[in-house]
Amino acid sequence: MKLTDFDYTLPSELIAQYPTPQRDASRLLVVRRDTGSLQDEPFSQISHYFRAGDVLVVNDTRVIPARLLGRKQTGGQVEVFLVRRLADQPGQCWLCLTRSSKAPRPGMRLELDQGLTATVVETGEQGYRTIRFDYDGDFLALLEQIGQVPLPPYIQRAPAEADRERYQTTFSAAPGAVAAPTAGLHFTPQILDELRQKGVIICPLTLHVGLGTFLPVRVENVREHRMHAEAFAIPQATADAVNDACREGRRVVALGTTVTRTLEHAATARGCVVAGEGLTDIFIYPGYQFKVVDALVTNFHLPQSTLLMLVSALAGRELMLQAYAHAVEQRYRFFSYGDCMLIC
Repeated sequence: MKLTDFDYTLPSELIAQYPTPQRDASRLLVVRRDTGSLQDEPFSQISHYFRAGDVLVVNDTRVIPARLLGRKQTGGQVEVFLVRRLADQPGQCWLCLTRSSKAPRPGMRLELDQGLTATVVETGEQGYRTIRFDYDGDFLALLEQIGQVPLPPYIQRAPAEADRERYQTTFSAAPGAVAAPTAGLHFTPQILDELRQKGVIICPLTLHVGLGTFLPVRVENVREHRMHAEAFAIPQATADAVNDACREGRRVVALGTTVTRTLEHAATARGCVVAGEGLTDIFIYPGYQFKVVDALVTNFHLPQSTLLMLVSALAGRELMLQAYAHAVEQRYRFFSYGDCMLIC
């Protein structure tokens, strides 16, 4: 497989720069794998495509205001982007990316907003730096005060106050992501209640979405690409619900590619999901045999991206490219604040 096998043409005006006025006012493209049919619906009708006994697994991660601004000890401006807390390091040590005229070196002090200071501990591969923040209190609470919402690079505007709420799912609970699990942005409490009343079992897991979701694939041979690791946690109750559904022939529906990767990473060869915590760098592309996930709710993804490869693995590359061509023709809105599809 070549990288160019997963390309499509997207007019830039279809990249959503703002969310819809209401979460469920987006559009839904229903893609049926068995017939290859494509059906346009309002997202508010999504519950019609679920049935009693389905298990819908959601990602309850919460996006942190991961972008910090300040100055280096030399006086130059610096932007620090938090990627992941390093649990094996003492204090508030984070894996970060930085942006400045000259890259900060190990040992350099950084002065950030509201008097927060930090020290560059070491540099790593691909521009990552380990940075230790000098703060003994509730660091996540401090970030809520001084950090900026880390909107994706294709949203070409400054974050607004409204993004603090709209770039979170309504069921977000576990802080740690630097990007939203965007398929969940469409769901309102009312829609979730409709699904429960229909007999759908809704259960959470956590995958803290990292920057790897935006990093381009730089190799022509898809199989040579390596994913960045992301932290996950699967509760025992969620694993039990998924495993019961698999044994009884009921559908497991993943809300987003993050849930898909987490479930498939944690699945044994027999398709039994194991509860627990860890890191996953699973890369799913066509040829992969799914062990757990039967259906997927997902937004539209960038050309030549690992996420487009994942949905192509589930639905088939040709059908996915047809679906994307249809979405472009019908003027769907793309990417994080855009519309979504149900692959079933």
